[in-house]
Amino acid sequence: MTQEVFSELDLTSLLSLSFSTSINELHDRLRELGFGDIRPVHGFMFKCITPNGATGIELAEYLGITKQAVSKMVDYLEKSGYVIRENHPTDKRGKIIVLTERGWLAVKAKEEILTEIEQRWIEIIGTERLQMLKDDLTKLVYTANEDKSTMRSRPVW
Repeated sequence: MTQEVFSELDLTSLLSLSFSTSINELHDRLRELGFGDIRPVHGFMFKCITPNGATGIELAEYLGITKQAVSKMVDYLEKSGYVIRENHPTDKRGKIIVLTERGWLAVKAKEEILTEIEQRWIEIIGTERLQMLKDDLTKLVYTANEDKSTMRSRPVW
């Protein structure tokens, strides 16, 4: 594809394509490092779990999915060695989901890969323009959410 094809796209399409391009590269690289069983939605879950863990209800609210869907996802991640269920520190009946050592290794790998992707973007458009882009997107997201009680970062695919 040529750059002209992309220049005709609307902003939402360009934002979506830049996001999916980054996520695809991230998961290709994670697969190379032995984390091929992680899906993009798991990254959103890991974000909610770190650093101190989260309950199933907290994860369901954060991700905007049912508790049953969270339970299935946690089952999968537990079998894959990324998370464990522990007794809740204050609720004797409850459980809290926390990352295992393998989970923390995946988070560390993700952070390193995303830093490399951002560095490559800097090489393409420059430090100042990337910072301006980040600042502008932050303002847009903040403005769109300032009158809401919470802002949720959810999967968009």
